[in-house]
Amino acid sequence: MENRTLVLVTGATGYIGGRLIPRLLDAGYKVRILARDPDRLKGREWLDQVEIVTGDVLVPQTLADAMNGVNKAYYLVHSMGGGADFHLRDLEGARNFGFAATEAGVNLIIYLGGLGNPDSDLSKHLISRQQTGKALRESNVPVTEFRAAVVVGSGSISFEIVRYLVERLPAMICPSWVYTRTQPIAVEDLLDYLVSALEVPECMGQIIEVGGEDVLTYGEMMLGYAKVRGLRRWLVSVPVLTPRPSSYWVHWITPIPATIVRPLVEGLRNEVVVRNTLAKKLFPDISPMSYIAAVNATLEDLKYGRIETAWSDALWKTTGEITPLRLIAQSGLILEQRTRQVSVPAPLVYKCFAAIGDRRGWYYATWLWQLRGLVDRLIGGVGLRRGRRHPIDLRVGDSLDFWRVEAVEPNQMIRLRAEMKIPGKAWLEFKATPQPDGTTLLEQNAAFAPRGLMGLVYWYGMYPLHRLIFGGLIRQIARIAEQSNPTN
Repeated sequence: MENRTLVLVTGATGYIGGRLIPRLLDAGYKVRILARDPDRLKGREWLDQVEIVTGDVLVPQTLADAMNGVNKAYYLVHSMGGGADFHLRDLEGARNFGFAATEAGVNLIIYLGGLGNPDSDLSKHLISRQQTGKALRESNVPVTEFRAAVVVGSGSISFEIVRYLVERLPAMICPSWVYTRTQPIAVEDLLDYLVSALEVPECMGQIIEVGGEDVLTYGEMMLGYAKVRGLRRWLVSVPVLTPRPSSYWVHWITPIPATIVRPLVEGLRNEVVVRNTLAKKLFPDISPMSYIAAVNATLEDLKYGRIETAWSDALWKTTGEITPLRLIAQSGLILEQRTRQVSVPAPLVYKCFAAIGDRRGWYYATWLWQLRGLVDRLIGGVGLRRGRRHPIDLRVGDSLDFWRVEAVEPNQMIRLRAEMKIPGKAWLEFKATPQPDGTTLLEQNAAFAPRGLMGLVYWYGMYPLHRLIFGGLIRQIARIAEQSNPTN
C-alpha cells in the first residue's frame, strides 16, 4: 500500500542521499529534496518523481519552505571538503536545520554520523560527526542518529581509499593505523537501516551503532579486497609514518582531494566498532553481510554498471553540461567524457554510431584500430576478425569486433564492453540526446577500470594515442551524421 508520508532529504547530491531517494520512492513515500544547486541533480532517473526546493542549511531563511508539511527528515549534510573549519559549518547547519524542523512541526530527524567511543581521543572529523548529532538534538524534534564506520560500496570515500591503494600499489609501506580495528558495513545494509527507521517508533531519540558482520583491521580490509580481486599485495608497517605524511601519501596515490583525505586519515587511528546490540534489538530483520560479501557485491555492481551514485552517474547519465572533454578518476574508474552538438535529429546520430565497426571501420584512424586488433590476436585475444552480426542493427550480447554489446536503447544509446586482452576492464558508450532546438547532444564516454599497477601503466601509456583516436572518432560521427541528413 502506498505510503503518502512526506519525507525531506538533504544531501541528495551525496553518496548516501543519492541512493536513499530511490529506496524511499520504492517504499511509497513522497520525497522532497533540499538542494543548494538543483542543476547538480540533472540526469537522475527519479528526478520527475520528487519535489525540489532550493535552499541551504547555512541560510536559515531558505528552510521554511522546505520544511512545510514535512513529517520526517533526513540530515545527510557535511562540510568536510570545505576547509579546516568544516566542523563549525557542520554545527551551524545542524542547529539551523533543527530549529526550522521544530518550527515546522517535523516529527523525526534521521541523521547519519560516525562510529567511535566518545570518551576516547577522537579525531576532529569524528568529533564533528558526533557533535553534529548533538546539535540536532538541541531542537525539540526527536533525532535518530545512526553511527557507522567504513561504508563498503563503489563511490564511498573511505572504501575508495582502500580500493585505490590496493589496486595501484603491489607493496604498501603503511603507518601504524593499518592495525586499527574497524567494522565496515555494506551500503545496502546501511540503507536498510535508514529506511526502516521511518517505521520503527522505538528508534526515535536513540543513538544506534551499526556495522557489518566482521570486525577487521584496515590492513585486513586491504588484503581481503586484494584476495577478492585476485591481487597479491604486501603490507609493511612503519610506525613513524604519522597522520599528516600519511594523508599526503594517500592524496598522491588516489584522486581524492587533500582537504577530504586529511581529516579521514587522522580518524583512522581511532578504533570504530559497534559497542552494543541496540541495532539488532530494534531491527531484528536486518542481518548485515560480511566484508567479503560486501566487496563481492560492490565489484559485481561495478562490473554490470548497477551503481546508483558515483561513477555510473558520471559515465552513463547526462549532466546537462556541454563540455568538449573531461578526464576524471572516480570510484576506481578512469573516465574520458566527450560531448559535441550535432545539427541533426537524434535518430540519425544514433544510426551513425550504431553502424560502426566491421566493414565500415571505425570512422577515424581505422588502421590504428586494425593494428590494435592484430596485436590482440598475437597475444591470444579475439582481435577484430569477429565483425558484427548485422551491418546496422545491434542487440545486447552481439559481438562487435573486439567489443561486446552490453546495452542498447534504440535511437538513443549503445554501450560496448571491451573483450581484447588488457590489464583491466574497459567500456565505450555513445549516446544521442535530443535538444529543444532540434539538435542532438552527442556523448562519447570511454571508461577504464585498471587492474593493479600494470593497468595504470597501460592507461597512461596509451592515453596520448587514445586521446587522438577518440577525439577524431566523435568528430567523424558528428560529420557523417550531418552529411546523412536529407534536408542538408
